[in-house]
Amino acid sequence: MSRLVFLLNGPNLNLLGQREPHIYGAETLDDVKRACSDLARDLGLELDFRQTNREYELIDWIHEARGKAGGVVINPAGYSHTSVALLDALCAYEGPVIEVHISNIHKREEFRHHSYVSRRADGVIAGCGTQGYLLALRRLASLLA
Repeated sequence: MSRLVFLLNGPNLNLLGQREPHIYGAETLDDVKRACSDLARDLGLELDFRQTNREYELIDWIHEARGKAGGVVINPAGYSHTSVALLDALCAYEGPVIEVHISNIHKREEFRHHSYVSRRADGVIAGCGTQGYLLALRRLASLLA
């Protein structure tokens, strides 16, 4: 089984550290990428870390993961609550999927309480800040072992 992990980030995460730091913290996406790369190396995983603001690009990346990546960690951000197309793409992917949210979506606005992606995810991590990414990588490494 492939030890390659696609770590995919959705819209507005390029603004991490600048946008609503009282909700999302002060770490940047580059900080997250560095921490995830270090941990992935320690866990014997190969990491492909990406971010986009475009729904179709996330879908294309999930399609690319088919037959290539052993697992997917995804923070779909706002698309969690709106994108059946993203759910459909994940359902066509056969490996494990871990969904990550930096904030606790269940303590926020009502519309954020539902995630289409969660219907497909093998695990959901929410409210652990950017540490959620590291927890997701640890879980994925366990599933791929």
